[in-house]
Parts: sequence; C-alpha cells; structure tokens
Amino acid sequence: MNRNLMSGLSGFVLLALVSILSAKEIPTSKPERQGFSSNRLDNITEFMNRKVADGTMVGGMGLIARGGKVIYEQTYGMADRKEERVMEEDAIYRIYSMTKPITGVALMILYEEGKFRLNDPIGMYMPEFANLEVAMSTAGTNIISDGTTSRTVGKGDDSLIGQTRKPTRRPTVRDLMTHTAGMTYGIFGNTEVDKMYREAGLLGDMTLEEFTKALGQIPLQYDPGSQWHYSVSVDVQGRLVEVLSGMKFSDFLSERLFEPLGMKDTGFQVNEGNKDRLAQLYAPAGMSGDMNTAFFQQTTKPGLDVAPASASAGFIYGGKFESGGGGLVATARDYLRFSQMLLNGGELDGVRILSPKTVQLMTTNHIGDLPMGFGRTGAGFGLDFGIVLDPGAVGEVSSAGEYNWGGAAGTRFWIDPQEKMIGLFMVQSIPHRTRLAGDFKVLAYQAMTESYAE
Repeated sequence: MNRNLMSGLSGFVLLALVSILSAKEIPTSKPERQGFSSNRLDNITEFMNRKVADGTMVGGMGLIARGGKVIYEQTYGMADRKEERVMEEDAIYRIYSMTKPITGVALMILYEEGKFRLNDPIGMYMPEFANLEVAMSTAGTNIISDGTTSRTVGKGDDSLIGQTRKPTRRPTVRDLMTHTAGMTYGIFGNTEVDKMYREAGLLGDMTLEEFTKALGQIPLQYDPGSQWHYSVSVDVQGRLVEVLSGMKFSDFLSERLFEPLGMKDTGFQVNEGNKDRLAQLYAPAGMSGDMNTAFFQQTTKPGLDVAPASASAGFIYGGKFESGGGGLVATARDYLRFSQMLLNGGELDGVRILSPKTVQLMTTNHIGDLPMGFGRTGAGFGLDFGIVLDPGAVGEVSSAGEYNWGGAAGTRFWIDPQEKMIGLFMVQSIPHRTRLAGDFKVLAYQAMTESYAE
C-alpha cells in the first residue's frame, strides 16, 4: 500500500481514537441546582420499581438532564431475568426507531455540504424510484399506523387490487424524512401493499442497495404528500446517505457522528467488548414466535417471556441490512450525548455536527395540518422527529417545540428546548404494550420546581 496513504489512514485512526478517549462525560448536578426536587425524583424510582415487581417490565433505565447536566440516572430491575443480571447504567439497548433521528442528522450533514435539496425527487439520486406507481386499492383510504400499534389495519378496496396509476407527484427527500412519501412498513398493516412488502422480504438480510431496488418495484400505498404514514422511508434515507457520500452507511455514521461525539457503544451490532452488556429482549407472554405477525397478535396473558432469538439475531451477529429506521443499539449515555448535541444547537464539547439553523429546520413542523394517526391533534412532524405544537391539544405535559421519538421495544426520548431538558427512558419488550415511557415523562415533569418556559 502507498506509504502516504498508510500514513493518512493511521492519522485518521489516531484522531478517531483520541476523539473517543478525550470525550468529556456530561457532568452531573444536584437536582435542586437545576430546578428539580430530589424527593420528587424519588417518585420515579419508586413507581418504576413497582412496575418491575408487578411484572410490567423486567428492567429498564431512566435519565433526565437539564442545563447540560445529568440530574437523574437510575436503573430498575434486571437486564436478564434468567441470568439474574441486574440492570446497569452502561447496559446496551436495541433502540429500534430511535435510530431514525440519528439517520436524519447523518443525511442533513450531507445537506449542509450541498449534496441535495429537500424538495429534490428521490429518483434524481436513486433511479429505482424514478417511475413509481400508486396502488389504486389503497390510494385515498387513509390507512394509518403509528409504528408500534396498528391503529387502522385496513385492506383497502379489494375490487382495485392489482391496479396502479401514476402518482400525483414524485416523492421527494423531504417526503422521506416526514413519512409522507407514500411508503408503508409491511409489518403494521395488511393492505395489498403491506403484503407485497412482506412477500418481497423487505427489511430482510439484504444490502441497502438491494433493498431500495426491491422497494422500487412495489407501488406506493398513497400519493406523496397526501398523508402521514409511518414507513420504511428512513431506511431509504440510509441508502441515500450511501449514494451521496460514496461510503457504506455504517462507516459514515461511525466517522461523522459516533466517533466525533464519543458514542462508543452505538452501532448496528454489539461487539466482543460489549456484547455482555446487551439487555435481554422480552415479549408479551403467550405470543407465538413469529415476529412478522407480532404486531397483529393479541394476548391476555400477563407478564413477559424472552422474545424469540430471531428478534435479536441481527443486533448480536450482524447482517447485511443496516437499518436507518430501526437497526441501532446504544446506551443511555450515548443517546444522551447525541441529544445534548441537538439541544446545544448541533455542537457538543467543541465538536460541531450541524449548524443551529439546520437543527431548527429539522425540529420545525413540515407536514402542516396532516393528521398523524394518534387520535389527537397538537402534534406535528419535522425531519425525522415528532414535534409538540400545542401541549394542550396533545393532552400531555410538555412544552411547545419539544421534539421526540421512540422505539418499538418501548424506548423513548424527548428534548424540551424551553426547559433546557432531555428525558430518556430505556426498556426492552417487543411489541411494546405498556405506558411506561409516558409515565416516566409525567413523573419527570412532576419533579420540576422551577420552569424556564416563557
């Protein structure tokens, strides 16, 4: 190998290593110094410990930061019930859809480099999407799912199955980032298009290029821009990162995000050094082992069983599919660093990832008045983030301007710029059917004694 190339590679590796080793930990603070009550924070721990005792969860973790300082960090229960392994603060979790904001930030790094514009049709960069059609059986049916619980599992108009037409317009990069591109997920619904996703093996063990080429052969479920529908569009974003950067998606994330931010345990799979810290994954008791139909299954049996091994295989052994929509593992520490970077306006410990204006753009509502399928108003959607527009309309304690998202195993985070606050809740059961993350949020705010909101 060329000596200059070797020298350059050695320099990059050394720089990455120094970045990780020199990353300052986010400091802790007494809650009272940040406008919180220690006694009322104890209410969170007591509540969650009761949920461990009654079998609602096996184990989990909660973290709250304010003003750039950690004021609450607490584990609950067990990381592995059978092995009697207690939950530790450095436990690693499958964060599923909390991967999406990370993918969005990666894509917006390339936006800042002038590699694309938000209103560009995706077919400009991925020709497999240049001639998409819309399935007439589902266009205009308003079939919606929120990604965790199917709200309306419809079949569409059976008389139109097999018929397609041209979409009213082509899907854009912004459509990908706002779940308005006309795509679906395949595992949360049972329409003609959902079934085609399952038959094509989408989200299976294929490269991102193979995935988008297979997806490009399937019609859209609805016209781009006509409705919000949770979908594989963030996985398409992962492929777009590859096309625009010329790098493998995982390499781009490591080089441009994880290493600069010191997110040392975040990746598409655990490794030899940290695999023993991966929390066990559970599922509602009494469910069958078919994860392809898990979100349709109902069970009245209480408690949690170990989830099928197939649900964790990719996170442990790896695979070809690097899911920008749900493929990462991370610790609470790592996700806090990512979140603090966003709350700081794109910078952490002197490392700038994005401009403050780009963070503002990402956390602005981009879908207008389109409903999101949660049965309530007051919420919007930015570029890979859920947005709180009106806490009163949402009916949940928060602040206008909060941005957030969660994962299929029950994890959730939120960032409240008005209160300079970050909340993180980690747990591992899929499909997740508890209100624990919402309970954690309510309990976090009840411990606040001083509001910064205007």
